[in-house]
Formats: sequence, structure tokens, C-alpha cells
Amino acid sequence: MKPANGALKTQRERRHRRVWSLRQILFWIWIVAVASVVLIYAAPGEFDLAIGEVSPQDIRAPREVTFISEILSEQARQDAARRVNAIYTPPDPQIARQQYARGRSFLEYVRALRADRVGPPSAQAAWLRAVPELEDLSDSVVNSILTLPDSSWSRVQIEFLDLLDRVMRQEEISEADLFLIRNRIPSMVPLELAQDEAEVVEDLVSRFVQPNVFYDAEATEAAIAAARDAVDPAIRQYRSGEVIIREGTALSRLDVEALEELGLTSATQDEYNVFAVMLFSGVATMIVGVFIYRLDPTALDGGKQELLIAAIVTVFLGLAWILIRSGELVPYLYPGAAAGMLIATTVGPVPGVASALLVSAVSGWVGAQSLKITAMVLLGGLFAIFTLPRYEQTGALFRSGMLGGIVQALVIFVFSMDELTVSPLGLMIKMSLCVLGGLISGALTVGGLFVLTPIFDLTTTFRLTELSRPNHPLLQRLLREAPATFNHVMMVTSLAEQAAERIKANVLLTRVGAYYHDIGKLSRPYFFVENQQGLSNPHDRLDPYTSVDVLVGHVRDGIKLAKQYRLPAQVRAFIPEHHGTMRVGFFYQKAVEAAGGEADLVDEAQFRYPGPKPQSRETLLLMLADSSEAATRAVRPSTAEELEALIDRIFEQRMKDGQLDDCPITMAELHTVKRTYVNLLRGAFHPRVQYPEAQVAEPGTDQHAAAIEMEEAELFPSLDDGEGVAETGVSAAERIRELILLAVPNIETQEQQGQEQEDAET
Repeated sequence: MKPANGALKTQRERRHRRVWSLRQILFWIWIVAVASVVLIYAAPGEFDLAIGEVSPQDIRAPREVTFISEILSEQARQDAARRVNAIYTPPDPQIARQQYARGRSFLEYVRALRADRVGPPSAQAAWLRAVPELEDLSDSVVNSILTLPDSSWSRVQIEFLDLLDRVMRQEEISEADLFLIRNRIPSMVPLELAQDEAEVVEDLVSRFVQPNVFYDAEATEAAIAAARDAVDPAIRQYRSGEVIIREGTALSRLDVEALEELGLTSATQDEYNVFAVMLFSGVATMIVGVFIYRLDPTALDGGKQELLIAAIVTVFLGLAWILIRSGELVPYLYPGAAAGMLIATTVGPVPGVASALLVSAVSGWVGAQSLKITAMVLLGGLFAIFTLPRYEQTGALFRSGMLGGIVQALVIFVFSMDELTVSPLGLMIKMSLCVLGGLISGALTVGGLFVLTPIFDLTTTFRLTELSRPNHPLLQRLLREAPATFNHVMMVTSLAEQAAERIKANVLLTRVGAYYHDIGKLSRPYFFVENQQGLSNPHDRLDPYTSVDVLVGHVRDGIKLAKQYRLPAQVRAFIPEHHGTMRVGFFYQKAVEAAGGEADLVDEAQFRYPGPKPQSRETLLLMLADSSEAATRAVRPSTAEELEALIDRIFEQRMKDGQLDDCPITMAELHTVKRTYVNLLRGAFHPRVQYPEAQVAEPGTDQHAAAIEMEEAELFPSLDDGEGVAETGVSAAERIRELILLAVPNIETQEQQGQEQEDAET
């Protein structure tokens, strides 16, 4: 938390917040757009093939799929409908009686015609054919009916009625049965009849036989519908990698149906699918955004972070689009964990976890909406992030990637345990590929850090480690051209990094930032008292405005040098922030005195450093260490109590001056820092034998106050003769050169070195 007296955000800061909000909106729109594009075009392939066309290649199923084939189902329903027999009404006995009665009536009619010999034969034949059943009666039969002797005609009448009765007595006679029945009638005529008599009987019976059952269309349609409904849907199933269509095979309706079900045709991407994809992308991105803003609201406060996340997410979503849909084994090599690892090491763990969530969700969708792929990418990525080292190290990054790959292998084992009995070798290959994919994730993380570091001006451990080497050109220049400043820098570095270690701040960043915070003094090293080595103080001949311009100018010069040597932005921040907006009190008082004591005639703003105030705990630690070391070196308290009172006063002044307002540090952490500095400075500047000629400012005196103000300006006229520097410079140089080679110096080493220095001086 910030100190209780922290200032509210200014209007300018609120304006920047509005700008950031617009930039963040554009950032999230980009994420949604990229995810949507990947998902829309995530189909394993699009084949513009029609029925009858020849497949140019083997087409395999990109995933396991089971679907209902409408084509096969309709064929089965049609087969069932064809098997349904036509349904007829029950036999009607009245029809047999009706036809028998018509037969008798017909015979009476014929009897009358035969008895009437007045009319010509043609007229009798016409009257005979007037009977509806006899319209097309042949001439031979007509002639036989009219000319047969009475005895023959009597036999014909008897056999006609008898045969008609027998035929009509059958149980069912349908329209379809008439043809068969009429074909059997000749065999049913008695053999004793003459040929002409038999012909008349056959012809008359065939004409008077009528159906006694009729087709029931309604009942038949109901039976067909019931038969179609009773057919179960036809199920088709393809395993992942199974060949759907062989190369050179002409496509059938079933083949096209399978391609459409698997989303392998261009027609599959309809408006509904596009809407569903965009909705899924929007919801997933919204969840990720809420996750980040709830757990780490400041993670996306800078455009660099947003651009970096957008670039990494875009690259890995593109890799998902390429790899996860590339066969059966390639998806297990997908290094999705590298996305979360890269973002976690460059932006922060919360955005890293959020990116792992998004990448896994999109990967699962690309992998045919596979829960297995989602779980593999998500759990492997999360475990890799959670096992990342505190600082980036090549071996540790590979280890985290491999551990993530092992988790992915275990996930695949859980989801594919049924393959143990079917294809254990295939399962082992998949798990091995998962571990290999984890190692690839580690390699991509290491390579990505090297590539992204200069592009996005990142402050990675690799870069900080390189900058912390004593052979860096800037450190070498500082050692040669401003050796006393170099000694001061190394002492301040030891203080700041010890405090950073104890409050769990970034120790490596603190160390490197402290190394380079005073490089601006290289422009005019002898304008700073520690480098004068007994020479005259040039500020004695300058007016206060010129002196303060030179003094404050070392911040500008330092930033210029830092950019020239391509120092990271976080390291450059130590140069202006370690002074914040502090006032150069000594020259301010000198200017007031020159103005006749009228403070209103002096613009105080001209005597303050340009800032900004410390924005991080690391830069604040350097400010406090720099002030504490300079004051202790100038005042040289003789007792531990005086040292503690001096450090208390330094901390209190910085708080009252508002230098801690923008830094997220707690009062408990400040107390820890203060105790650390007291203990370290007690060992480095322990009491020495006081010589009569030595002039030491007592706490509480005007000299003491002036010394504190002068250390703010890093220029102490009371030490112009160089004794203070000379007294500590030689032994401190030896001590500091050792500190460069040590990662984290400790209090005991400093106390031992201090004791050796005291013994040497004695």
C-alpha cells in the first residue's frame, strides 16, 4: 500500500488514464478479432468437391466423429415403406349375391332375345351388347348365345350360374386378383360341355366376376408411416485419421455428407457458425480481461505490455491453427505453454495465466472442440508458469517447460486410458511428444526472450545479468574517470540490494539500476566533491543557479548516456527517480542569501530535480540508500544512536517531501529497509579515533543540518580538502571491487572489512 499521505492523481494522470482506456479497448478488440479469425478458419481443410467429382487426394477425418446419416436413414425408411403390403377392405358378401342376381337377370334377358325371332340377327346382337358387361363381346360368342340349341343353352345357363357362384364364393377378390382368377376359369369349366358351350360359359363368367375387396389408401398410408417411423436412424462413425475418401475415388452423396459433417467443405462456414465463433471469442476474452483487472489492475497500464501480449497471443494462436489440425500426432507437439511463460516473465504472472486460459480455450476449439486438447494446453501451461524461477535462467526455463510437458503427458494418459489395451505404443508416442513439446516450449521461451528483449526494451534477467558484469563499458568508464563516484556507487548498491532482498523486491534489478544511477557524472566528474581529490571546488566560483544546473544536469546526461548504451527502460528509471523531485537545499539557501534573504524572490522549482518521484520499490530503495550513505559519509556519526537518528531523519525528510507518494511500499517494509541500512552503515562507517584537527558536525547543530542539505546536492564544501574522501576512498575501493564480483554482499563481510580498515588506519 502507499503511504497515508499519498497524493491523489493529478488531472494529467487522469487524462492519461482515459488514453490508456482507449488503447486497452483497441487491444481487446484485436484479441477478439485474432481469436475469431483463427476459429472461423480452423477447419482442417476445405474441399470444393461435388458429387461425381474425383478426389485429388486421400481425405482423412481430422477428429473422431459420430453423426446421423440422413441419406442412409432415408434409404432405410424407404425400404421399410416398400415392404408394407397394400391394405384392402374386408370381403363384401353382398357383391357375390349382387353379381349372381345380375347373372340370372342376364339369362332372362337372353331368353327373351332368343324367343324374339322377328328382328334381324344384327339387331339382336346389338341388344345383347347393350348389357354393360358385354359391350366388347366377340361376334362368335354373341352368335353362339343367340343360335345355340335350347338344350345346349340350358346347359350353358346351368354351368354359368354354378361357376359364377363358385368363383364369387372365394374369400377375397381384389382388382389385382381378377387377372389370375379369369385365367383359371377355363380350367374350372366342366369337360362334358361342348367347345362352343364352354367358350360361352368362360366368357360370361369372366365378365360377371367382380372384386369383393377394395384398396384402403388411408390404412395403407398409415402403415407406411408407421413402418418409416419404426426405422432407427443410421449412425456413421469415423475415428481420427481414418480415410474418408481415397484418392482417385468419385464422390458419392454419402462422401459429400461426411465432408459436410466434418466441416471440410466451404459451404460449412455459414453465418450461424461465424456468429457462434465470434460470441465464443468475445466471452473468452471478457473472462480473461476480468481475470487480469481483478488480480493485477496495473498489468496493462502501459502500451508496451499490451503490444507484447497481443504479439505473443497472435503468434501462438497462429501456431495452434497450424499444428493442432495437422494430423493425429502433431497436436501433441504444440508448445502452448511457451505463451504463458513468455508473458509471465515479461509482463507478469497474472497476464501469463490469463493468456494460458485464452490459448487453451482457442486450442480446444481448433482441435474439433476437444476437451482433451483444452485440458492438455491449459494444465501444462499453468504448471510451467507456476514453476518458473524467480529470475529467468536458461536451465530453469527449460526445466519449467519440461515439467509442463510432463503434465501434458499425464493429461493425455488420463483421457486415453482405453488405448492401453488397443494401442499402448501409440499412447506412449503421444505422451513422449507431449514431453518433447514441453522442451520446445522452454526453448521458445528462451529464444523469445532474446528476440523480444531489444524489440520491446524489456528488462529480463539475461539482460540484467549482462549489464551487471564489471567489464561493461560504462562501468569501466566510471571506474577510470570517476573512481570515487564508482566507490560511492558500489557502496550504495550493496545497501540497496540488501534491502531489496529483505523486502522481496527485485534484487537483480536493484543492483543493476544502482550500478548505473550516477553515470551522468561522467560528463563533469570534477564538479562532484567525491571526485575532486583535494582540488578546489569549482562551485565556489559559480552562482547558485549555474551550480544547480550543473548538478541537476547529471540526471539529463545520465539518461542520454543510458540511451546511447541501450540500457533498458527500467534501468534508466533509476537515474531520474533516485533523486525524485528533491530540492537542492544548499544552493537554494545560497540563492536566498544572494536575494537578501527574500525567499519569495527565488523560484524554488529551479532548485528541484525534474523527477519523477520513485515509481517502484527498487528506485525508492536506491534513493534512500544514496541519501543515507552520503549523509553518513559526510557527518560520520560517532555512535550507533547518532547513526540511527541520522537515518531516521533522512527517511522522515523523504516522506515529508512527498518522495514516497507514488511508490507501492508499506510502512513495515520501510521499517525493514531502515534497520537494514543502519546495520550496514554501522559496519561500513564504524567510529574511528578522532584527531584534534578533524572537524565533525554534531547532530542537531547547524553544521549537521547543512551537511544533510549538502548531501542532497551531492556537494559538500566542508569536505573540499578531500580528507573525507581520501580517508575512505582507498580502502573502500578495494572493498567495492570485491563487491562487484559478489552477487549479494552480507553484513558480516562489510563489518569484517570495516574492522580491517580501522586496523590499517590505526
